[in-house]
Amino acid sequence: MTISSATEPSSIHVVDPSLMPDTAERVAVRRHYLMCRPDHFAVTYAINPWMDPLAGADRHRAIEQWEALRAAYLSLGHEVSLIDPIEGLPDMVFAANGALVVGGRVYGARFAHDERAAEGPAYADWFRSRGFAEVREPDHTNEGEGDFLTLDEVILAGTGFRTDVTAHQEAQEFLGRPVVTLRLVDPRFYHLDTALFPLGGRNVAYYPGAFSPGSRAVLERLFPEAVIASSADAIMLGLNAVCDGRNVVINLEATGLIRQLERQGYQPIEVDLSELRKAGGGPKCCTLEIRA
Repeated sequence: MTISSATEPSSIHVVDPSLMPDTAERVAVRRHYLMCRPDHFAVTYAINPWMDPLAGADRHRAIEQWEALRAAYLSLGHEVSLIDPIEGLPDMVFAANGALVVGGRVYGARFAHDERAAEGPAYADWFRSRGFAEVREPDHTNEGEGDFLTLDEVILAGTGFRTDVTAHQEAQEFLGRPVVTLRLVDPRFYHLDTALFPLGGRNVAYYPGAFSPGSRAVLERLFPEAVIASSADAIMLGLNAVCDGRNVVINLEATGLIRQLERQGYQPIEVDLSELRKAGGGPKCCTLEIRA
């Protein structure tokens, strides 16, 4: 299925169920997401290899693409809450970086770059104002769900570019969930959520080239049936995707990965976030899951 932006003709492609023999085994679970409208989105500085201030970005186009992403979640039956964007924080649209929420506990973010530092307190304040009693101000640098991805039994945690490994320990102690450290080695995949995403709660899709040899071995041991993405799909940020157990909201350019997911019985929901990709973001970057 393709979700188009507002300026394009609506294009919805439903895969023939006969081509998805395992579809009946995939069960969508209703999720609660937090998002931030990109009213102030811009590319005015460079803190990752995707960002080029000279090229800039089209804010109007970014808003249209973001609205299409939000509409996709709502069409799937998910709940979407909104945090007000703050002028001067152009990357606040990437809500995934704002916190990690597990079991109603909120482990806050502490950003690596000064340009984004104010986002951490802004997201923490949003949760407090909504009645979340356990909000932890972190002692160590971490960028929320950018580097923490939650499965049923474990939390996978990235390090190497943004999040300190000491934050993995801090999160484990606060949340009471086992945390598995994975080291990222390719600067294009500076957050874990650019190189891996959970498929439901027990399996993942990932790009091996983003990880150190030891971390690849860990992933192979933990997820022997993982979906392995190609370099071509990874550099389209195809792995910056969101899965509810059946539906996978994914960048439309990741065509090879989309075909793999279809063969595995998942329903890809294709979206165009090409404008937000100019800042290194995709569907997951824009989406913080609230796990009550």
